[in-house]
Amino acid sequence: MRRREFITLLGGAAVTWPLAALGQQPKKPVIGYLSTDSPQLFEGRLRTFHAGLREMGFVDGENVTVEYGWAHGQYDRLPALAMDMVHRQVSAIVSAGGVPAALAAKAATTTIPIIFRVGGDPVAFGLVASLNRPGGNMTGFGSLTVELGPKKLELLHEMIPSATRIAMLVNPTNPAAATDVKISEEAARTLGLELHVLNAMTEREIDSAFADRPPGGLLVAADLFFNNRVNQIVSLATRYAVPAAWSLEFARAGGLIGYGAGRSETDRVVGVYAGRILKGEKPADMPVQQSTKVELIINMKTAKALGLKVPLTLLGRADEVIE
Repeated sequence: MRRREFITLLGGAAVTWPLAALGQQPKKPVIGYLSTDSPQLFEGRLRTFHAGLREMGFVDGENVTVEYGWAHGQYDRLPALAMDMVHRQVSAIVSAGGVPAALAAKAATTTIPIIFRVGGDPVAFGLVASLNRPGGNMTGFGSLTVELGPKKLELLHEMIPSATRIAMLVNPTNPAAATDVKISEEAARTLGLELHVLNAMTEREIDSAFADRPPGGLLVAADLFFNNRVNQIVSLATRYAVPAAWSLEFARAGGLIGYGAGRSETDRVVGVYAGRILKGEKPADMPVQQSTKVELIINMKTAKALGLKVPLTLLGRADEVIE
């Protein structure tokens, strides 16, 4: 046998043997992680999600692979990202981008297990049949977001009692937008306020909404598109001296009032649920978990810049005061 032929045969064996051995190994499960946001905004949440997975014995890169689909705040990208995960035959889909991502995942598959994290009532949005017995291929975690709109409006009214008109910044492409506006309008009437809706689904439209000088104060609707633009909204609220109420992240970034649910426990539960499903449990039998704990943050630095005197009753209820 010639030396070249021997090397060729040896090389062929070096390729064939490991492949044969790999074929005997169990297939590593793959989780598709679908999000409306961008990875930069999810660093902390991802750490908590992976901690939940580890509680169930799964470590990314060792005995499970997590593949990501980021929509960067663009809802129209979600259906294609979800279908790509279905085509790759992932073992489960984690929908961590609110209602829009959950609906995109639901439309893409009725067989692959889906673990969602949404704000609002999953039953009302048609994601599950009931909270205790979801049925179908979906379960997950529902946290308070849309339901908190009236409370944020009340807090804003308490902060600026002289205001009779409040603006509400809304992304009309969000499936939850109509419900959010409806319950906020009802709350405004109860408080004797007029609610002025400002629609924005692009960065330019957010700029225009503030350029129109929102009357009195501003309520920002819960929306993942807006979450990607916290700094832009804080900057505009500062430039136009607009008292605004929104999320906890908003207040920490320089906004006046932040009110909402903490997310660390949410993401941990989603990771635990994903691990349980990989171990064989069925989404139909796993009750949807719900968060009821909310926090209030008052940014005193911003209040002083706006010339506002924060009522002592409001300060006394705050979980965090930023000086």
